[in-house]
Amino acid sequence: MCRWLAYGGDPIAMDTLLFKPCNSLIRQSLSAQRSIAPTNGDGFGLGWYGHLERPGLYRDTMPAWNDANLRSLAEQIHSPLFFAHVRASTGPATARLNCHPFRYGRWLFMHNGQIGGWTDVRQGVERSIDKLLYKHREGSTDSEALFYLLVGNGVEEDPAGAFRRTISQITDLMAGEGVTEPFRMAAALTDGRRIFSVRWSSDGRSPSLFWAAGGRVGCTENSIQFGPGRGSVLVLSEPLDSDNSHWTEVPEGSFLTAQSGEVTVEPFGP
Repeated sequence: MCRWLAYGGDPIAMDTLLFKPCNSLIRQSLSAQRSIAPTNGDGFGLGWYGHLERPGLYRDTMPAWNDANLRSLAEQIHSPLFFAHVRASTGPATARLNCHPFRYGRWLFMHNGQIGGWTDVRQGVERSIDKLLYKHREGSTDSEALFYLLVGNGVEEDPAGAFRRTISQITDLMAGEGVTEPFRMAAALTDGRRIFSVRWSSDGRSPSLFWAAGGRVGCTENSIQFGPGRGSVLVLSEPLDSDNSHWTEVPEGSFLTAQSGEVTVEPFGP
């Protein structure tokens, strides 16, 4: 399983979260604390917003802990909203096009989990993607296919509804193929202004998911610090340090929305 984080707030250098905390995302790529697979070395990716509406992307197949370019970029790039992901493949090849996050227009998407029986349902899932969207599909992962189904299911107008419709489509296909493996997801989606996240699974064993919010975020002595007030939000696979006072676990079967420093968590199901 993968590890990821999403940040929204005042512009900060990405290394504040990727490298500096004691349980930074880069450390999680070597030794995740709340994952079935402790090592996430099948590539990494960054997606960030700057002065353009369309986000930037940097993805590679190298292990995140072994890429000097990643550290240099993370020190220099300041962004008010960014996604970062370290990958542990559940089957599809280790290739740059299979690394998260995925981009379409101004949207970014990343995912931790898997569609059960992917080799059995892949053809049906891909046929369900709108033809005009399918031409943008570049890789072979279930995560990217899930993203384009979300876009086609109206994510622009109704993100929660798009997730519900997409999950129902996929679970119907799984049932039709007699798949008994679970569908598990902890996913994040953004349009550059809002962050949406879902924690859901067909067997009640979703990947871990947490959030934290406060004033301007920084890192002091390997621990995350929030300044007074509001404005910064983190949504992530696991806490970046051991201070439990600022990490809140997202319950199983939940839909999270973060906008302008405010976080709402609502029950979710297809």
